[in-house]
Amino acid sequence: MPDQMIHTPDNTAPTEAAPRVLKVLLAGPRGFCAGVDRAIRVVEEAIRRYGAPVYVRHEIVHNRTVVEALEAQGAIFVEELDEVPADGQVVFSAHGVPKTVPAEAMRRNLLYLDATCPLVSKVHREAERHFADGGPESRHILMIGHAGHPEVVGTMGQLPPGAVTLINDAEEARTVQPADPSRLAFITQTTLSVDDTAEIVDILRDRFPLIEGPRREDICYATTNRQEAVKAIAPGCDLVIVIGSPNSSNSQRLREVAERSGAPRALLVPRLNALDWSALDGVGTLGITAGASAPESLVQEMVAALAKRFTLEIEEITVKEENVAFRLPAPLG
Repeated sequence: MPDQMIHTPDNTAPTEAAPRVLKVLLAGPRGFCAGVDRAIRVVEEAIRRYGAPVYVRHEIVHNRTVVEALEAQGAIFVEELDEVPADGQVVFSAHGVPKTVPAEAMRRNLLYLDATCPLVSKVHREAERHFADGGPESRHILMIGHAGHPEVVGTMGQLPPGAVTLINDAEEARTVQPADPSRLAFITQTTLSVDDTAEIVDILRDRFPLIEGPRREDICYATTNRQEAVKAIAPGCDLVIVIGSPNSSNSQRLREVAERSGAPRALLVPRLNALDWSALDGVGTLGITAGASAPESLVQEMVAALAKRFTLEIEEITVKEENVAFRLPAPLG
């Protein structure tokens, strides 16, 4: 009778390795600002009050997750007003619009709601004040901003053509040649890099000592706070992930600020399914933030996915508490 082979467990075999530890630094504040929150509520309240569909000219904010959620509720996003039927309700995006847009809406007798962020509207009023109807007190305006951005298009569209010159960067600030250097004013896009803008303003003030501007630059509180929060975490991170859309100016600036502030790498990731997990190879400390148009749900979705792959040590670093809120515009408010 052949010998029987008896199989016993090999207790010396290695067990499955425990997930490696990943330290996560969450920047605070992050995500939605008061202007974005207000714009979303404008669309939701318009749908509730008037029924679907409600048309929205351009993305209400630069985030596909937000846009898709509003589409599911009955919002229809269009590029121009000629896509809105005669009996339609239309909302203008948080970035603001040129004056020709509400004028066209009124000409067509469209019911429109203006979801422009109040801090962007403040810049519009500054531009009008400096222009002073083109009278003897009028100043030519230099706008610090990025060409083609909806906020820049809307702000420059508050005044007649030629009243505003766009300054994209420090080099343009050094070379711009206004007709009358003694009668100038500057305004800024609200979602710029704080440091880059300060450099441009210094150049303009040095070249044109009589230039007028706001007491502090027009960069909004939310942009400033989110950049300061990234500066606080970046030096201690191997990688910073900024959750936000590629067409979001404030999100792009957060990525740039992270790299300038000491993070070896910074990635802009729209949402979890766009993350290349190999980017976390060798990362011991990960920083996470979100642009002002990105919902907190995207942050929590990413943290939950990380927890399935790593043993997380999470630390929230908050540089400032925010309690800003804006009322809805008439007739919703």
